[in-house]
Amino acid sequence: MEEKMMTAEQWKEQDKQYIAGTYARFPIIAEKGEGAVLTDIDGKQYIDLGAGIGVTAFGYLDPEWKKAVLDQLDKIQHTSNLYYTQPCITLAKMLCERTGMSKVFFSNSGAEANECAIKAARKYAVQKKGAEYTTIITLKESFHGRTLTTLAATGQVHYHDQFQPLTTGFVHGDASDIEQVKGLIRNEKVAGILIECVQGEGGINVLDKEFVQEIARICAQEDIVLLIDEVQTGNGRTGKLYSYMHYGIKPDVVSTAKGLGGGLPIGATMLSEKLRNVFAPGDNGSTFGANPVICAGAVSIISRMDDDFLEQVVKKGDMIRAFLRGKPGVLGVDVLGMMIGVRTERKAINIVKEGMEAGILCLTAKDKVRLLPPLNIPEQDLMRGLEILAEVCGRTDKND
Repeated sequence: MEEKMMTAEQWKEQDKQYIAGTYARFPIIAEKGEGAVLTDIDGKQYIDLGAGIGVTAFGYLDPEWKKAVLDQLDKIQHTSNLYYTQPCITLAKMLCERTGMSKVFFSNSGAEANECAIKAARKYAVQKKGAEYTTIITLKESFHGRTLTTLAATGQVHYHDQFQPLTTGFVHGDASDIEQVKGLIRNEKVAGILIECVQGEGGINVLDKEFVQEIARICAQEDIVLLIDEVQTGNGRTGKLYSYMHYGIKPDVVSTAKGLGGGLPIGATMLSEKLRNVFAPGDNGSTFGANPVICAGAVSIISRMDDDFLEQVVKKGDMIRAFLRGKPGVLGVDVLGMMIGVRTERKAINIVKEGMEAGILCLTAKDKVRLLPPLNIPEQDLMRGLEILAEVCGRTDKND
């Protein structure tokens, strides 16, 4: 059967036949997109308030990003890291200048970026304190990736059950109890503390400023490597280039991915001056890391995230909170920039499903509806999407 003649149901049957069953997909076959609007194979349009789980920071087919990618494709699409490429160097310089970090390692995903961060912390600790200093403290309800090591780092037990034994050397503290975290520091040989300033998969939990600052203070005092996971929170998502900038701290290592590539896969691990030389040739590597096409696209993304742009991200986040707060069926709205968790009377998954039928795409995070719109979403699309969401939240004919 010719592919162009296949129906949506036939495509879904082939997916079921040939794709590993790791995803509980929604019944949409995405065909094309522009800006904040996705169109499925049947021509139905949706206002996308999820942005590929925070990836398409400037929406679908952003013209400047697309031009940067295509221009680089006309030059060279890949070469190994045995050679220099200009987009890689330009992006690394840009990230270091914007953050005050000193060096960058590029990979393909957030999980790889976090693996690199963990390796950096452990090597530094072994060199400075001794071979027994290997423990990494993370927080309960955190999420750091799906490799065996980043699953072990993730502070949600239900992700662990089917994949034992996981990598050893991780303990999980309570994100609201600094004394409990201090107890772990006293009792363990700690190499690093890895946190998300806003826990995304954990439910859009914005960490308390005093809690984060106290962790940073202890890390500096005890020479523990402070690692900040900015995979979802980074690249303008919270109204700062990186979420730790809201907290007045200086991390030793920052990992990021998602929105950095604008829709193409990239991970980055930024190292502070303290760890700038922690890695030697052969300590880490990535065949596709620093791909010149992806780095060229990422340069176009980061170059536009200036103060004026980030201020607009904050304003849109405030607009979302103001619009939804107090609406029927909405119990509360947790917001930092355009990273939003909506607490609802109805089950979040049902709101997502019914919202899809009504023409919007949302996500869940624990028991919340999660919104991660494109950072440049036009106001008219944003407000229309919020109107649909509010209507679905307020329905009384609940199927919950």
